[in-house]
Amino acid sequence: MYYLWYMTLKRTNVYADAEDLAIIKEAATRKGISEAEIIRKAIHLAALSERTWDEPAVSRKFRGGGRQLTRQDVREAVVEGVLRKGSGAGDQ
Repeated sequence: MYYLWYMTLKRTNVYADAEDLAIIKEAATRKGISEAEIIRKAIHLAALSERTWDEPAVSRKFRGGGRQLTRQDVREAVVEGVLRKGSGAGDQ
């Protein structure tokens, strides 16, 4: 896995449902990787999903005029951006 080259591993015991283990075993065989690799990836994703960040995920401020954007507003903005990009107006 991409993150293991810098991560030190620590052994632990985890209880798992037999059906889940069977699914992991089948997936490992199909993908040609170890069951442990799949479990490490799942633990990593679970840990990241529970992480609390000190800073907001988005720090950039957007002008919105204080109103909630509609689906149509978003579509129009995307179309405008695509048209602007196609005309070369956004190129530098």
